[in-house]
Amino acid sequence: MLSLIVLAAGKSTRMRGENKLLAKIGGKPMIRRVVESALASMVDEVIVVVGWEAKKIMDALNNLPCRFVVNKEFRTGQSSSVKVGLKEIRGSADAVLVLPGDVALIDADSINMVVNAYKNRKSPIVVAAHSGRSGHPVLLSKELFNEIERIDEATFGLKSVVKRHESGAQMVETGSERVLRDVDTPEDLKLVMQ
Repeated sequence: MLSLIVLAAGKSTRMRGENKLLAKIGGKPMIRRVVESALASMVDEVIVVVGWEAKKIMDALNNLPCRFVVNKEFRTGQSSSVKVGLKEIRGSADAVLVLPGDVALIDADSINMVVNAYKNRKSPIVVAAHSGRSGHPVLLSKELFNEIERIDEATFGLKSVVKRHESGAQMVETGSERVLRDVDTPEDLKLVMQ
């Protein structure tokens, strides 16, 4: 069982009060584009972690076959959302893919490349990459779940787990810079809307 967690709980702090996940790209809210790509991929289930403006995010994903989980501690940072999502899939998943909701242009093909790489080699960590730079999603196998449960923002969250297991991690060249492009600022948003 492969689960994909979409992180959609954050406050978009650098967006000057606007929820970036609701910004329209090609006529659709960004979060809907991301979740639709996740659902179109080979993963078995998609979990969306919501927090700030949870109802608006869930409304934007109306009628999509994903599950929602609420992170009441979303103000503490992304690590708390990863842990809430992991708790939801802990008993059933062999591996989890983590995808921030602001990787606006992600496509199912890039997600599938990560899934296929994992199925072929069973590396504990598989990271989507472009031109040698790591991007999203990141896949982590269940042998790392105990470590993920201990992450926090002070120790750089999920990055710390990936760094500790760097030697066993597999980078998957996707041939697409979509895996690198997330939206943090109004300027980033303009770039992905072009």
